[in-house]
Amino acid sequence: MSGIEIIGAFESTYLPRHDRDIFESTAHDVQWKQDLDLLAGCGVTRLRYPVRWHRVEADEGDFNWQDTDKVLLYLRDHGFRPIVDLVHHTSYPRWLEGGFADPRFRAAYLRYTEEFAKRYPWVEEYTLFNEPFSTLFLTGHEAIWPPYHQGLDNFVAQILNVIPAVAEASRAYADLLPGAKHVWVDTCEHHTGEGAGGSAYAAMANERRFLVLDSFLGKHGGRGYDPDGPMAGPLREAGGEKLQELEPGRIDVLGLDYYAHCQWHFDDKGGSPNTPYPLPLAQQVYLYWDRYRLPCLLTETNIRGRTSDRASWFKYVLEQCERAQAMGVPLDGLCWFPVIDSTDWASLLFRNDGHIDPVGVFWLDQELARQPSVMSETYAKAAAGTPAGELPAYTLGEPVATWLRGYQKQMSHWEWIPAPEADQGNSLPRTETRMELRIVNAE
Repeated sequence: MSGIEIIGAFESTYLPRHDRDIFESTAHDVQWKQDLDLLAGCGVTRLRYPVRWHRVEADEGDFNWQDTDKVLLYLRDHGFRPIVDLVHHTSYPRWLEGGFADPRFRAAYLRYTEEFAKRYPWVEEYTLFNEPFSTLFLTGHEAIWPPYHQGLDNFVAQILNVIPAVAEASRAYADLLPGAKHVWVDTCEHHTGEGAGGSAYAAMANERRFLVLDSFLGKHGGRGYDPDGPMAGPLREAGGEKLQELEPGRIDVLGLDYYAHCQWHFDDKGGSPNTPYPLPLAQQVYLYWDRYRLPCLLTETNIRGRTSDRASWFKYVLEQCERAQAMGVPLDGLCWFPVIDSTDWASLLFRNDGHIDPVGVFWLDQELARQPSVMSETYAKAAAGTPAGELPAYTLGEPVATWLRGYQKQMSHWEWIPAPEADQGNSLPRTETRMELRIVNAE
């Protein structure tokens, strides 16, 4: 029997420029009971579930909890155990026109988090801000999400605008929800490089991945970052010394989100997410645990491809979680994110086309009907306690086979079987599709 609990999740990110979220574009907002039935049918009762702040407080200071009440109380009364996600990526109210750079963010966020805790005192697990590093990197460093800021100075400015408020909320929740656990969720990264420039950039990126969490916890003697590390000089020039003055927050569980594109490879020409030298996930999880010594969860994973590709990737991640456990990491849960296909991630949420993203446990057809497959079968088997070694490995299709070429050695002990031709999913990536950190087909 596998000692890893299987966890569910539903994608909900809000697209402020379009005033639409993924609950709405996948019809989960009206089919949530049916979707929860699918999850329960797989034997899964623990799940990451979001509160849509952008709908709860659509008008500043006016809270409407009606829809949230329906779902959260249903979860509570039907044996589900939600890890409630209070801010998922850009899911803030539209009236915060500056997004995470808006000077009103702190007051608005603390008012919202306090109202939530008072209304739902029975919640046992929560995430105060999903993926703060990657979210603020995309909004403040890469200009991919609103407010479309760019560069290290803007990245630091957004960290300073957001993280103190999240830390303050985490301390307040020790009193407001004293029996509940704060599950910090962020990307689990590792980068490699070759050549002088590529190696130097990889070293910097491997330091940068810890910047937000180190600042939140006040590591390095309360400094928030290594004063002798490769980020120290650039951070001083970008106003990063203020990160050393933050009052630490509190975390109970370290949630790690892992995708194949969490490992980039850099050379003197640039970077690619399809590293030929991926560190085994178990070792990567161990590095994070060894740094922070907190109980861990694998809080997100998926891969964009056929349902059989997803089942094979799930087998890999579960196997690596089992190995991390064997290495001494207190990791007891694995979340495939999401349970049903999401939408519009092909453009990194720039477009609002309702383009189905082929990543779910259940795939969506053109009418948004939820369809089972070998992925939902594998997911249910794992939830019932089947260890990774007993799950099927389906021959990978393109472009996933190319994306995962560097992982072949880690999967060489598997007995592969042909992928079924039926129920492979919708909107599958083309063979020329690349996994990149950029807006794809934005215009």
